[in-house]
Amino acid sequence: MKSISSSIAVFFFLLIAVANMYSQKGETKTESFKVYGNCEMCKKTIEKAGNKKKISKVVWNTDTKIATITYNSLKTNPDEILKRIALVGYDNNKYLAPDDVYANLHGCCKYDRVMKSAVKTESKNQVEANTIIQSTNSLAKLFNSYFALKDALVNTNGNLASEKAKELIKYINEVKMEKLTPEEHTAWMKVSKDLTSDAAHIAETKETEHQRSHFMTLSKNMYEIIKVSKQDVIVYYQFCPMANDGKGANWLSKENTIKNPYYGSQMLSCGKTIETIK
Repeated sequence: MKSISSSIAVFFFLLIAVANMYSQKGETKTESFKVYGNCEMCKKTIEKAGNKKKISKVVWNTDTKIATITYNSLKTNPDEILKRIALVGYDNNKYLAPDDVYANLHGCCKYDRVMKSAVKTESKNQVEANTIIQSTNSLAKLFNSYFALKDALVNTNGNLASEKAKELIKYINEVKMEKLTPEEHTAWMKVSKDLTSDAAHIAETKETEHQRSHFMTLSKNMYEIIKVSKQDVIVYYQFCPMANDGKGANWLSKENTIKNPYYGSQMLSCGKTIETIK
């Protein structure tokens, strides 16, 4: 009987091992994407940005400009990998490199940019919170600036929030109404003045409590614009019932995960997504 029990145990152990082997195989996927670049130096930078040990492997062809991406689908996805590649200066199918990062590439690496309207993003250390919105309309930079401001408040960084609010004012002033759709134009005429006012209040102080009070109405008005604007990424409209003295307040995010800009680390996950804007 003992021998039979041992045999059964060995059988189940082998069965589990084989199942694990096949499940691991099932996690691996390979896809190809266009990534712009020129030379071996580009290849090294692109592959370094995309590679993560046991998670993703990127092989970029200098002739075809095709990046072959092999990745563990349970741990990452092509969007995350292409995002990292864009943030080191290389435009691709889904994301554009920030203008300032592209400008700092070595001379031999400055490829001809097929898509000219690159948008600014946060630093490489904030990759997870910085999906890059690409759009041909003049609102893309405005939206990305708003998300950068939101991230600064999540981190309770009043100095950075002030800087990002100043950038937001700049992009508000740069909106070209003649390039807006009729729906965007109508919404913009209703909220642009208040957007400027709230951004100015946030910019003029380093006190996060004051900044957050104006971020509430800023977010409400930004929602009116973004819900009628077609963008390339999903945006989540989120709500914290504790903010605004228990009355609740909303904000917009490119992440479904809750990162509360009204309380930061004090109550980072307080809130929920109430609308998904596609």
